[in-house]
Amino acid sequence: DVRDADGMEHVCAQGAFDVIIHLAAMAGVRYSIEHAPLYVDVNVRGTVNLLEAARKTGTPHFVFASTSSVYGRTDRLPFKEDDHLGRPLAPYPATKIAGEVMGHTYHNLFGLSFTALRFFSVYGPRGRPDMMPYIITDSIVHERKFMLYNAGEMYRDWTYIADIVSGVVAAMDRPLGYETINLGRGEPVRMADFVELVEELVGKSARMTTPPAPPSEPPITYADISKAHSLLGYDPRIPVTEGMRRFWEWYRSEVLDSKSEVDRSSLVPHC
Repeated sequence: DVRDADGMEHVCAQGAFDVIIHLAAMAGVRYSIEHAPLYVDVNVRGTVNLLEAARKTGTPHFVFASTSSVYGRTDRLPFKEDDHLGRPLAPYPATKIAGEVMGHTYHNLFGLSFTALRFFSVYGPRGRPDMMPYIITDSIVHERKFMLYNAGEMYRDWTYIADIVSGVVAAMDRPLGYETINLGRGEPVRMADFVELVEELVGKSARMTTPPAPPSEPPITYADISKAHSLLGYDPRIPVTEGMRRFWEWYRSEVLDSKSEVDRSSLVPHC
């Protein structure tokens, strides 16, 4: 638990580590709205605990998982790392902005190399069930209704997990002082088109409601990835059509098949 400061320091003291890659967090915008204290406790205090552990154990480099949600609602497209971040739309991005700011503080005071990677709409096999690729797929498969804000007239910069991993590994190997770097695909996808893609993969039609987007949801996310390319050699390779095909193959084999096994096992008499 990253909230355990002594525990984090103990772990970091076990060896002479070159880098801490901090991916642990309470994630998700919507859940954060009703659980702000928990998000602050884990995402802010937990990050400071790890920064302190790095300082005390002499770990020189820190890679921090941030989020595209830090940009909030902006008319400046695509999103660039030097955009103003003073107006987050929910507690989750507010805690990630706080993590970036604390990282800068530790870089300034103690010389810690700190790279904040702003992830854009990560998806792929084993993706979180609260994310839209899973929700849409699972709902279409089971013919359930789901909510599609603004009738699908919203855009998300879907970024396949393998591309994100390549960016994290590149950042791990490159201490850069203090940097914030976008990791996205750089190609926003209209959500109505995303639903059509899933319909084609599943072979069924979607059932949905189309309420207005809440104030926590920006109309678009769109990464400028030129800095990532320049500093990290980042080159995302998986378009959303291929990425969702891979997600669908995983979902069919690991989710649907496992559910079928559970259903079949319930028919076996127990002595």
